[in-house]
Amino acid sequence: MISASPKPAPLSGTYLPTHLSHLSYGPGSVSTHLPTLFPTPTSKAFIITTTSLSTKTPHIKTVESLLTPSHHAGTFGSISAHAPISQIDTAATKIHADPAIDTIISIGGGSPIDAAKALSHRVHSQTGHWLHHIAIPTTISVAEVTGIAGFTDASGQKTGLKDDNLVPNAIIYDADFVAGSTPVELFLSTGIRALDHAVELMYHPDTAEVPTKHPLVLSAIEDLFTYLPLHKEDPGDRDVITRLQLASFNALYPMGLGIKSGLGLSHSLGYALGAPYGIPHGITSCVTLAGVVSIMAESDGWKAGQIARILPHLGGKYGGKRSGDDGEDARKVAEGIEGLVGDLGLSRRLEELGVGEGEVETILGRGMGGAGKDKEKLRGKVEGFVRSLL
Repeated sequence: MISASPKPAPLSGTYLPTHLSHLSYGPGSVSTHLPTLFPTPTSKAFIITTTSLSTKTPHIKTVESLLTPSHHAGTFGSISAHAPISQIDTAATKIHADPAIDTIISIGGGSPIDAAKALSHRVHSQTGHWLHHIAIPTTISVAEVTGIAGFTDASGQKTGLKDDNLVPNAIIYDADFVAGSTPVELFLSTGIRALDHAVELMYHPDTAEVPTKHPLVLSAIEDLFTYLPLHKEDPGDRDVITRLQLASFNALYPMGLGIKSGLGLSHSLGYALGAPYGIPHGITSCVTLAGVVSIMAESDGWKAGQIARILPHLGGKYGGKRSGDDGEDARKVAEGIEGLVGDLGLSRRLEELGVGEGEVETILGRGMGGAGKDKEKLRGKVEGFVRSLL
């Protein structure tokens, strides 16, 4: 039986909010709010998005029309998964050619949003000014709430930038930009990515108790378990989409500016698996999260106690009342996560994703950073877990 090891009394902490100044949500919110969000009446905006959104949906044309020629400075519609640096370089050349550009609009998932952050960093390094960033997410991996810009370097490895000024200034969650456009598996898997954020925030040592863990992160977990299965049943239900967008926001925005290190082991293993093997980060969370939670349940009394707090919020067949045994309750949380991923029909094994057993040492070498000071202590358990996925 593992009981939670209390943190040093008295309970204390600090919450530092980001500079996010606008959040809108609901169908039609892009048309309603985007024209009001420019920093000046003469602002010029550059759009960053993906080939799929540019060529297979009407959304980019809709945004260009809303901007009108007086605000639209150009569109780069070719950002691919994990935001390759070569594409960021090309977009940067276009932005630098027009000094009047002061706003960047990212439309899509984590890759275009992170690419827009990296471009803002480029502009700041050359001019001393940050671009005003408006994010219109079409997935729920929640890159839009952080000051971290992840991208793929020339060698194919995931790298990134971190600066508090990279947090977007405005977010618009519009279910019309998701329904019928974002593939169901992509949306569901990025929901597990949001769950990954929420769970690892619960046991991060620097997470504020209020408002982060309680009530925001715990409510996010409850809503993700409730509404992800409903989205699978009816992907066109815009109310469900909006509730999932807000749940994902609550899963990571409460991190604020107080956490300076990485979120945790599930994330660092995900980075080791993502860009090098071409696996979307939503899917890497499907692979890693339940196993990492199980390891934490067995290895750290305080973390087990924080994970155990989640159990009553899983609801239905996934959760239950706490038993008083934090280790056992935390293991039930791991089982609930694995059950949800399975019920959503998402990949949970590396062998399904083309990763062979010969890659284990490479994955461990890249991915153990999230274990922090416990890296050596946990290596054996993590190795066993990774091998069990093959």
